[in-house]
Amino acid sequence: MSYQERQSIISLLSTLIITAAYSAYMLQRYPAADAYSPEVFRFWGTYFLVLIPVTIVAKIIITIVFSILNTIATREVQPDLMDERDKLIELKCARVSLYVFSLGVVLAVGSLVFDQVPAVMFALLIGAGILSEIVFDVTQFVLYRRGF
Repeated sequence: MSYQERQSIISLLSTLIITAAYSAYMLQRYPAADAYSPEVFRFWGTYFLVLIPVTIVAKIIITIVFSILNTIATREVQPDLMDERDKLIELKCARVSLYVFSLGVVLAVGSLVFDQVPAVMFALLIGAGILSEIVFDVTQFVLYRRGF
């Protein structure tokens, strides 16, 4: 298994674990108020604004630890340069991920058209972001595994 394949798997697992842990922590604090109250909107705003830096910091730490452990275990150094194949794979993954996220945004906004509470829209937006990240990692793994 190549370094990029292992990195894709670690990124996928870290996304799932970070999201699950953060969601379990935050959903305990969901306000027991009317669906249109300011507390609910404040909750979702806090959820978004804290999720982003938490995910970024956790992924940076996980990537550093993975790189160190991978170097120790395999004596294989992380590739410094990206060749054309790596860039092409990254662009294809980004394209597929963007399609998934765009579809999620359309569904989230569409939920308001069908008279859903705003919490449904926020949950769909978060789900679209997480799903697009998962699709990116899975697509990257598949393309590297297939040899593109």
